[in-house]
Amino acid sequence: MESAWSKNELDQVEDCPKEQANVKFNDFHLNEIGQITTPTVVQNEPTVTWTTENGKLYSIFMTDPDAPSRAEPKFREWYHWGVINIPGTNIKEGQVVAEYVGAGPPEGTGLHRYVFLVYEQNEKVETSDKIGMVMKGRDTQKIQDIAKKYKLGCLVAAACFQAQYDDYVPLLYAKFQ
Repeated sequence: MESAWSKNELDQVEDCPKEQANVKFNDFHLNEIGQITTPTVVQNEPTVTWTTENGKLYSIFMTDPDAPSRAEPKFREWYHWGVINIPGTNIKEGQVVAEYVGAGPPEGTGLHRYVFLVYEQNEKVETSDKIGMVMKGRDTQKIQDIAKKYKLGCLVAAACFQAQYDDYVPLLYAKFQ
């Protein structure tokens, strides 16, 4: 797995995860790190699974390290999704700290990488943090900082896809408040 992270230049991951998370968007299954798809395909929250231990809680995050473009990533990350306190892989029973926003690379910025990071929690996280369907605050969040803030454990699984602008992106932007 380490070579796949290096190949895709995913340097915001401090530790190489143990496994690739199983990510599925309706009929699209993310089979390899860096697989290319479209914003249209990934517009809705995916199903994500990984190997778990009984009784453990997990957190999952999705980030775009190429915001606003891979050539000039001035934000370095854009926070697309965050769920904490997930029992096993039952994401629906976790606590949403950032509502899911699918891929939305600006027109003319080429391929963006979208990275899923799954952490094992050391304990239940108590927080009232929540980012709704807004842009504000998503460009200032770094997943490593969030992991430290919540005192998360090790990175246990990850996945990554790439996407570039398509006709769905303006529809996504219109959803923001």
